[in-house]
Amino acid sequence: MNSTEKEISYQSTNSYSTLNTLNTKTKNVWLVFHGMSYLSRYFLKYFKGLDTEENYIIAPQAPSKSYIQPSFKHVGASWLTKENTPTETKNIMHYIDAVLEKERIPKNVNFIVLGYSQGVSIAMRYVAKRKLQCDKLVLMSGGIPKELTKEEFKFINADIKHIYGIKDEYLDDARMHYETNRIKELFDNKAEIIPFDGKHIVNVELINSLV
Repeated sequence: MNSTEKEISYQSTNSYSTLNTLNTKTKNVWLVFHGMSYLSRYFLKYFKGLDTEENYIIAPQAPSKSYIQPSFKHVGASWLTKENTPTETKNIMHYIDAVLEKERIPKNVNFIVLGYSQGVSIAMRYVAKRKLQCDKLVLMSGGIPKELTKEEFKFINADIKHIYGIKDEYLDDARMHYETNRIKELFDNKAEIIPFDGKHIVNVELINSLV
């Protein structure tokens, strides 16, 4: 059997979700990236404790959807896998470009980029690749992409927070140590590292304390 894998380009359409209204009263705009097996519209529930007039949340949608265990009745999505990662990353970068072009975030707001779990890798890659300036970069319970370097983040002038649960079932001591050192390496010890007493969860209390 002579098998050949080929590549094509085509136009694709994807959704994204928002919470609250962007207007003259908005003080904080959030760009938030969900974790594996989420849908963006459900991820927004973690931001409902924020003041509705002052906060506008934009949640991009991971493109790869599938039914999830155990019942296979609910649908979740993931951002990337180890398969064809460079090309898929480029596709996601172009998608986020389109989201931000559509939303036209004002310059006078506090701009917060947040990634949770698998969303950390997307948030960090997008900030690095697009040299995206933000006021806060929040990395919660996720791994740091191995290919990113200190040089790629030299431009950034943001309040950086690395948040993780000390009982996270996906992080043993060695992994916690590795990820913490990577954060220190990439951001020259300028990132605030915030452990909390909990598992692999979206920490709503910490989210609400960010503004």
